[in-house]
Order: sequence, then structure tokens, then C-alpha cells
Amino acid sequence: MKHGPMSESLTVGLLLALAGGMLDAYSFINRGEVFATAETGNIVRLSIYLSMGEWREAFHYLLPILAFALGVIAAEALRRRSECRAGRPDGRPGRLRWQWQQPLLLAECGVLAAVSLLPLGPLDPLANILIAFSSAVQVDSFRKFRGCTGSTTMCTGNLRSGTELLFRFLVLPDPQAGEKASVYYRLILAFILGAVLCGRLSLLLGGRTAAVVCVPLLLAFALMF
Repeated sequence: MKHGPMSESLTVGLLLALAGGMLDAYSFINRGEVFATAETGNIVRLSIYLSMGEWREAFHYLLPILAFALGVIAAEALRRRSECRAGRPDGRPGRLRWQWQQPLLLAECGVLAAVSLLPLGPLDPLANILIAFSSAVQVDSFRKFRGCTGSTTMCTGNLRSGTELLFRFLVLPDPQAGEKASVYYRLILAFILGAVLCGRLSLLLGGRTAAVVCVPLLLAFALMF
């Protein structure tokens, strides 16, 4: 299986999935039971509150959905800009080469550091907006790992793809399908580990737990050079 650039390595994917699990658990545990990194749950809750006529509660879940959409737009704009600049010589042989996603990881760390300083309670909507936006940038900027298109901030797509490939591996059998299935299941396990870790850390650190998410993000950043 072709591995591609370091940004598409499984190690980077696992670190980002670990961060994704931590953030989803963080926003749910500490910031008003909102799933800031994956919007399906928020859309369901938005719909329920709309059906009940509870507009204020519905608005509470609408904000991260809109922030997530804006994050995708921002990531796509940055991707297009990087593609336009790709291959242009900079006249500096031997210069340390950055991949276009690396500054985004640093920016996400800055956002999470700011979130960790926001007091719990009245500013939870702002925290969820920031997390949703940065998570959308992450998931849109990192789409493929070891040749497999996957997600680092949610598990539904990974579970579907991994199970489909596992079926092919068991029925055909297809060794490549088995290898690809393991990629998806490892991403899911990393996400679960991140959520469990956040649950434990939240008991000790509360809202400050968001800053800890910077650790796997910075490790991924360093590995991409």
C-alpha cells in the first residue's frame, strides 16, 4: 500500500484521532453536552428543540454547526491557496520544508489554549464555536491515511468503511482489504482512547483539559517535517 506524504501517515492520523476524541468528550463533559467536533448529534438535538418550540436551546446547538461549516470553508480556501503555490521555487535549497497543514495545527493549539482559559458556564457557547471551527479545519485538512480516506474527529464513516473492508477480507479473502480495515479500526480506537483520557483528566483539570489536547497535535506537527 502506498503511504504518501507524512501528513497521510497512520501515526499522524492516530495522534489527530486521539485529539479528536479528547475534544468531543471535552465539549460534552465540560461545555454543556455539545458534540463540537461532529455535528450529527447537534443537528438531532437542534431538530428536537425546534419541534418543541424551545428556540433558545435550539440556538445553543445551531452555533457549533455553523462554526463547523465555516471551518470547512476556511480549510478549503487554504488548501486552494497551497495548491496554487505548490511547486514554486523559493530559491533556498535545504530550507526546512513545511507542509501546508502544519500552521493549521499550530493555530488549533492556540485556539485550544484560549478555550482552556475560558470560564465554564456562560462562555461555553463561545468555547464550542471555537472547537467546532478548529475541528472542521482539522478534519478537512487531513483526509487520507495510508491510502484510506478517513476522519479524525468522528467515527461513523470510519466504522462503515472499516467494517465493509473487514467483510471483504473475510469473504474473498483480500489481504489489502484487511490491512485497510485495520487502519480504520485503529483510528476508532485512538478516538476512544482520547475520549476516555479526557474523561479522566476532566475530573482533575475541568475546563483546562482543552490545553492537554495540544500535546498530540504538537506531536503530529513535529512528525510532519
